[in-house]
Amino acid sequence: MSSLRIIALTLVSCVSVSLVFAEVPKKQTAAKEKKYQYKYDQIAVPEATADEPIRKEFSLELADQYLEQGAVAWTKQRKCVSCHTNGLYLFSRPELTLELGPPAVENRDFFIAELKKLKAMDREKQLSGIRPTQMAYVATGLAEWDRHVSKKLSPETEEALRFMLSVQSQDGSWGNTDCWPPFESSNYQGATVAARALASAPGWRDGLQDPTLKAGVDRLIAYLKKTEPPHDYGRLLLLWTAAQYPDLLSTEKKQALIKMVRKHQLPDGGWSIRTFAAPEAWGKGNRAEKLRDEPEFDKTSKAWQNPASDGHQTGLAILVLRESGVPADDPQIQKGIKWLLTHQRESGRWWTRSLNTDRWHFITYSGTLYPLLALKKCDVLPPLKQTTAR
Repeated sequence: MSSLRIIALTLVSCVSVSLVFAEVPKKQTAAKEKKYQYKYDQIAVPEATADEPIRKEFSLELADQYLEQGAVAWTKQRKCVSCHTNGLYLFSRPELTLELGPPAVENRDFFIAELKKLKAMDREKQLSGIRPTQMAYVATGLAEWDRHVSKKLSPETEEALRFMLSVQSQDGSWGNTDCWPPFESSNYQGATVAARALASAPGWRDGLQDPTLKAGVDRLIAYLKKTEPPHDYGRLLLLWTAAQYPDLLSTEKKQALIKMVRKHQLPDGGWSIRTFAAPEAWGKGNRAEKLRDEPEFDKTSKAWQNPASDGHQTGLAILVLRESGVPADDPQIQKGIKWLLTHQRESGRWWTRSLNTDRWHFITYSGTLYPLLALKKCDVLPPLKQTTAR
């Protein structure tokens, strides 16, 4: 989708700004400006809030608009690949090509530009912060494009996979920070992203001959086999990864993980990301104080009491169960699908409260992509009727 079409699809009309009188306090003015989750040029996506009205009918078009606008606004304004928005766009959006049309090619072009930028950095910078995992997202996005859009391995994806393996840690994982769960909170999560890149690139693993690259792949598989995930959310990611690596889990371990996911389902049919880890288990516990102060966390029992179901975890749980072989007509999955179809918000997204701060709630982005993938895998996602080329 071109930038012009994305802007044309903007949900929120441009609001003319009144003259600000000198007596208006600067703090008040600043507060008025913080009413958008994504904003760039004429794209203005409203802030995500728990009290945003729920739609009476499911809208694929509005969900599509939200995803396209968020990716463009983040890329144009922030000019980096983020795990939670444009990184996740190419990570998951290509799989929805049949229903939504091909992803915007400018996002792929940006990933290729970022690949060159990352390769040009000195070694110390390449290995610092979230850059190794960021590189895994770049490689995965390009691989997913090849898998679902072009249907063939591209030179750019080949280059990205080689570079991704060059920044792999000796233990087989990918370096990450521990500050922004669930996407930037552990080396384990980074390893699962890298595993998806290697599995998604058409024919890449089958034709692999380079001994150095093969050794990197083997280190990754060994790491995932021997490393205990940091929490149930990590175990869910392991189960998801195993869908593309059948030898990663024994039959018994796979069934145990499926049972674990099932146990987390809430009475209303949804899942909550909060029940998948104790507050101190995210990263190094740097979000523990914030999470313990939430009303659903009981400080006496040190456990979550009736947390709200959310789009991120409900969508993710269903799509992982489906990829793990659980049939679409399974009662628990059907209950989850009903929750998704009846909890989309007016903007087209699904609400998920951030684990980090109560300011941006960028997790509603994955909280919208994952539900669409879950609906697709249960054959209840209709194609978007549109003729305009992206």
